Amino acid sequence: MAEPTDAVRSRWNELREQVARHNRLYHELDAPEVPDAEYDLLVRELRALESEHPELADVDSPAQAVGGAASATFAPVTHAVPMTSLDNAMDADELRAWADRVARGLDGATARFVAELKFDGLAMSLRYEDGRMVQAATRGDGRVGEDVTANVRTIADVPERLRGDAPEVLEVRGEVYMSTAVFESLNAEYEAAGERPLVNPRNAAAGSLRQKDPAMTAKRRLSFWSYQLGEVVGGPEFAAHADTLDFMRELGFPVNPEVRSFDTIEEVAAYCAEREEHRHDLEYEIDGVVIKIDDLAQREALGFTSRAPRWAIAYKFPPEERTTLLRDIQVSVGRTGRTTPFAVLEPVFVGGSTVSMATLHNEDQVAVKDVRPGDTVIVRKAGDVIPEVVGPVLSMRPRGAKPWVFPTTCPCSIGSTLVRPEGEADTRCVEPACPFQRDQRIIYWASRGAMDIEGLGERTVVQLTEAELVRDVADIYDLTVDQVEALEGFARISAEKLVGSIQASKDRPLPKLLTALGIRHLGPAASEVLAAEFGTLRRVFEASDDDRAAVDGVGPVISAALSAWYDQAPNREFIDRLDAAGLNFGSEEEAAARAAAKAAIEQTLEGKTIVVTGTVPGYSRGEAEEAITSRGGKSPGSVSKKTTALVVGEGAGAGKLTKAEANGTPVVPADRFGELLETGEIPA
Repeated sequence: MAEPTDAVRSRWNELREQVARHNRLYHELDAPEVPDAEYDLLVRELRALESEHPELADVDSPAQAVGGAASATFAPVTHAVPMTSLDNAMDADELRAWADRVARGLDGATARFVAELKFDGLAMSLRYEDGRMVQAATRGDGRVGEDVTANVRTIADVPERLRGDAPEVLEVRGEVYMSTAVFESLNAEYEAAGERPLVNPRNAAAGSLRQKDPAMTAKRRLSFWSYQLGEVVGGPEFAAHADTLDFMRELGFPVNPEVRSFDTIEEVAAYCAEREEHRHDLEYEIDGVVIKIDDLAQREALGFTSRAPRWAIAYKFPPEERTTLLRDIQVSVGRTGRTTPFAVLEPVFVGGSTVSMATLHNEDQVAVKDVRPGDTVIVRKAGDVIPEVVGPVLSMRPRGAKPWVFPTTCPCSIGSTLVRPEGEADTRCVEPACPFQRDQRIIYWASRGAMDIEGLGERTVVQLTEAELVRDVADIYDLTVDQVEALEGFARISAEKLVGSIQASKDRPLPKLLTALGIRHLGPAASEVLAAEFGTLRRVFEASDDDRAAVDGVGPVISAALSAWYDQAPNREFIDRLDAAGLNFGSEEEAAARAAAKAAIEQTLEGKTIVVTGTVPGYSRGEAEEAITSRGGKSPGSVSKKTTALVVGEGAGAGKLTKAEANGTPVVPADRFGELLETGEIPA
């Protein structure tokens, strides 16, 4: 085997230093600088080097470390049975390779597998003597952990006394974690108080456990899942891991309900893929699946490596956090003039896709996170959520990096002054002629929840405005097939299809037209009741503020917004142009027909307030709200103490769930929305 070159030795030393440093930051200080995925890549590279050049490997290599040294803040605890780490499988092929190694280790004997969710929290050892908890300790370096008994006693899930006939000595291992609802709730409190928010639930849980004052830990409302027995004296004999889980349940420990048993590794791989797809359906964060051999005698035969059991492996999900370079911070402008800072990134694969831009929310968030162009930053993308910048890696900040300053002028060609109204978090461009606002207004007008014009997406809108064929929404109704066909990417058939879709939108009902105007605070539900009450678009605008505000579901804020919009001469001229183009402005007959149709629908939700969050199968957001209001209910956009129920679908907002939980509001799964509409009763 060839001697390692100077370059290899240099990289090996560099990796050892980095891994050791990140081990200490993660396990001892609860202050990791990089996401788990970045750390895993460093460890894998170090192990690969040491495997290729065994002369470089030694017992002190951080690649073989299980955790970190115990903190001096808490008394040390020596584990009677070491708390080892787990090897990782990054994909199904690596999972199958592990199963092959298991089969060889068992001389071809058949193994049964138990799959458990891999919680993103802090490993914990709980020791009981004669059924009473006497000690709680962190994993530490696997041999010696920290005594955090007083803090763990504040966790409601952890039993102080065990039920039934408990062994003389029982050690139960599991994970302390913070639920996503609690995490969101605490961050809302911190942000309201102007304090730095928590980075993620895992760090929040670890930091909470290491508070010197247990009362501070109690305020963090931590939770616990048990998943493994450690030392047992005077207890029953077990043949299978599944039996130990049942035993822990009987004694009063919380055992996760998602544990599954399988006969083949292909079944395990399918389960891992399923859990990955639905990882955000849970009330807590997971980053993988732990697979164990069920038969305890087979475990004994397989044994351990220097750092991990051969009978278990962690299947890791693709990372949802990665580090990358923040090239620049720029500002986008929405249809209402609201400006949003966003990060221009060195492209990075995270959350299942390559990300090159991420939101920074608003001026205050940029200041709180203190991210600067040139920083190495942590980027998070979870599921379908818009990518966001979590924060900078301060140790990698280049010298001379200056804090980013929010611009004072709009990035549009007009360059109008940006204004931040007193008491608001958003900065706005107040120039109605801003081309960015114009483009976004047209895009919103064509969206499914508004006029639903197929084919008129962002790319086409920009083409039309840059070609000066469209100056505002009304202009789209004058477009010809020849004009559209001349645009890049269009042929005769596609141009005819787009123009046909635009012309067909003229017949959309009045509530859709009202929504499409994009007036601040005016959504589909209020548009529906306004159309039903006043019948025509002009009567909606010509009604007095008091008359509009008196309509159930409208109120003074929406009514004032309508007046403010219509008081502007360009907007009244815009309405006249839409009228001339032949759009449906409604009629008394149409309003009467809608009222009759509504009367024919059983008012099952009369007096009830139903909030919808996430995707409801078979409905757009506007259609779901319309289904509620047509049955006599209200469907506002936020949860309050008056909310009757919260309908929760895929991609639901954590904020609404947190409020519902705090208010004791019933939660209805999206797949039971039809039952709610039909009966008006909250499904059990």
